[in-house]
Amino acid sequence: MQDRNIDKSRINDEYEALVETVARLRAPDGCPWDRQQTHASLKKHAVEETYEVLEAIDSGDPARLQDELGDMLLQVLLHAEIARDAGQFDIADVCRTIRNKLHRRHPHVFADVQVDGVDDVLHNWDQIKRAEPENQDRKSALDGVPRNLPALMRAAKLSKKAAQTGFDWPEVSAIFDKLREETIELEQAIEDADKDQVRFEIGDLLFTIVNIARHQDIDPEDALREMLDRFAFRFGRIEQHAADSGKNISDMTLSEMDAIWDKAKDSQ
Repeated sequence: MQDRNIDKSRINDEYEALVETVARLRAPDGCPWDRQQTHASLKKHAVEETYEVLEAIDSGDPARLQDELGDMLLQVLLHAEIARDAGQFDIADVCRTIRNKLHRRHPHVFADVQVDGVDDVLHNWDQIKRAEPENQDRKSALDGVPRNLPALMRAAKLSKKAAQTGFDWPEVSAIFDKLREETIELEQAIEDADKDQVRFEIGDLLFTIVNIARHQDIDPEDALREMLDRFAFRFGRIEQHAADSGKNISDMTLSEMDAIWDKAKDSQ
């Protein structure tokens, strides 16, 4: 097995030193903040660190990504140390569990299973995952998608799982028919001033767009995040133009704003 020139000694030394550092922070004479943390109190930090890693990836800055991955790793080590203090498991158990899972779910790498491309890999992964004891109680094809995922991400995963059962539009053109239908229903709900129905129809419309993204092999979460960056950039140009003109942005007309917006759009 090729080790790709992994510097095991250096990795072991650094990892051991980091584990010891986190244990020291949680020691009786360690840091009061670290000592009072629980699995529940760290939940929001796990979410924050995940999104900071995403921002680092988007920035294209390796040093920033290295830093943010360290912050994410710290969250894993803190949870493991909290569990060790409670006599439940430690970081070695975490490493063994994920290592065994990777071996089990990659029989084409660690055993003699033959695959023909990524589709075979994903199919095998899903079949192996379904057979694992912790997944035996899953009755629906949609089980296993966390409810706490960002809504667009959850929608994409649920849509994909449903499609794998055959519950899907045959082609993207059919989804556009659904998109037009949902748009008409939303317009009608707004015309009727039915707030609950408006909320319902907006959900349907968003989910339909998620399905279009899936058919085009595009992550809707990434697409929306990139669009928001473009929006912030273009709106910032409008604000800058207002400041350069010595007036408040609220004093600009909509046509003035649109003109600056279009220039900013052309420059991207």
